[in-house]
Amino acid sequence: MVNYLYTALEPVLRKVVNEEVERSIGDRLRSFTRSPSLRIQAAEPEPSTLRLIFPKALSLPIFTGSKIVDEESNQLQVALVDTRGGQRAPVLLPNPIKVDIVVLDGDFPSGDRDNFTSEEFDRNIVRERTGKRPLLTGELSVTVRDGVASIGDIEFTDNSSWIRSRKFRIGAKVAQGSFQGVRIREAMTEAFVVKDHRGELYKKHHPPMLGDEVWRLEKIGKDGAFHKKLAFEGVNTVQDFLKMSVVDPPKIRKILGPGMSEKTWDVTIKHAKTCVMGNKYYVFQGTNYRIFLNPICQLVRAEINGTTYPIQTLSSINRSYVEDLVRQAYVNWSSLEEIEGISNEIGLLTQGEDMLDQYRNQQNATMRSFEQNAYLTHDSFEGYVPNEMQADCSRWQISQNYFNTPNENGIRLNLLESNSDDDLTSPKSFISGG
Repeated sequence: MVNYLYTALEPVLRKVVNEEVERSIGDRLRSFTRSPSLRIQAAEPEPSTLRLIFPKALSLPIFTGSKIVDEESNQLQVALVDTRGGQRAPVLLPNPIKVDIVVLDGDFPSGDRDNFTSEEFDRNIVRERTGKRPLLTGELSVTVRDGVASIGDIEFTDNSSWIRSRKFRIGAKVAQGSFQGVRIREAMTEAFVVKDHRGELYKKHHPPMLGDEVWRLEKIGKDGAFHKKLAFEGVNTVQDFLKMSVVDPPKIRKILGPGMSEKTWDVTIKHAKTCVMGNKYYVFQGTNYRIFLNPICQLVRAEINGTTYPIQTLSSINRSYVEDLVRQAYVNWSSLEEIEGISNEIGLLTQGEDMLDQYRNQQNATMRSFEQNAYLTHDSFEGYVPNEMQADCSRWQISQNYFNTPNENGIRLNLLESNSDDDLTSPKSFISGG
């Protein structure tokens, strides 16, 4: 009987024991899984050090319909670099990769965070407004070969005022399916404002050109009060403005009136003095005289009765006479003979053998450089003096008799000293009203 019972119960008991053992083991395994101290941590992958960059900043401001270029007015470029160790080493992949050019929200990424994901980058791509043309047009897909690619003509079709940040960024990302491997991080520019093209019509020029309309100067608005006052007196261009400021500063200040403060005047005249002078000169001549003037009516050289006088050698009698000729030349400016470039003889306006030798070596290019960056009056430069020339200028002497010689017409040569080395706005005119 006992053997019979054992034989009958053995399978049942074996099944019960197996089930209990399996249940116990399962409970233990689940407890291991739930325990943080015993859970095995998966190692997170190292962030990729490969990334795209825009090597140079954009040229600002940016207007709709205008070609986007870098700060050196060249095509934008996108480059592939390795940022390991804080460096930007160029990377040459065995095969070229396609890169898409996109527009990003100016507020992305938040703060200075640089560890954004590709998904976050994609979510912040800005599309055109409903019913508008594509926001960015042109060459929006480029191929990176040998670590770099140039981006052709691209331009915005809409301004940035309609998004919350009121700014855009230009971004670059590897095109989907173009590269199989580690992540190549996306590139983006600094945030910037895009203005409507009509705003460019009112843009100031830096530097201004002689032929620019006078409202291109800072603090003189197009069709504003100052613009209208100057136009009424025949001061229509930057050249007109500079000529009058040289020959008769009190008159131009009177035209502008008390509405233009000294501070505002300083800003305007400083901007005007950055004007590109070019290489044209003007000759006023009669039976026994010939004087050479730069484009803003400053004397370069005088020939009287067949004798050539560099400015520093004029006698007190001749100075008064030449001063009157300069005033006549200003009044009759439209009838003056215009010449291109300048001869080495006229280069004698510079003082000192070193400067003269330098002029002769550099010839016309040097003269143009001088005139573009400085206003020359007798022994001194007007306005901006390049750093490399300041040492030479320090050797030049100013004749007080020359600069304060009145004549019968009440006009005198006058040079006012700057208040500081950085003052570019003092009215250091070659001829001024007195």
